[in-house]
Amino acid sequence: MSSTPITSVSAEGASPEQTPLELELATLLVESLNLEVAPAEVDPNAPLYGEGLGLDSIDILEVALEVSRRYGFQLRSDDERNQQIFTSLRTLATHVEQNKTTA
Repeated sequence: MSSTPITSVSAEGASPEQTPLELELATLLVESLNLEVAPAEVDPNAPLYGEGLGLDSIDILEVALEVSRRYGFQLRSDDERNQQIFTSLRTLATHVEQNKTTA
């Protein structure tokens, strides 16, 4: 799990505005991974993996499990689209919106 301080402010000096689902997912990320950043400060366009939030493969697996539990669909580790799905908070939110089975 990541527990290092995170700077997620965009290059312009302020995070782009999040949609309600992006904020919900940012909260899931922060709480499930114990990140040291406020959910509202997570830049929806910043990379989740490596730079940006600095998540590693174990973090991504944990997020996938939490998303699967909360939204009622499986994010599989062998899905060839995972790199695209987990590019950013915004791409993750788009995938969740298209696939969720629970409100």
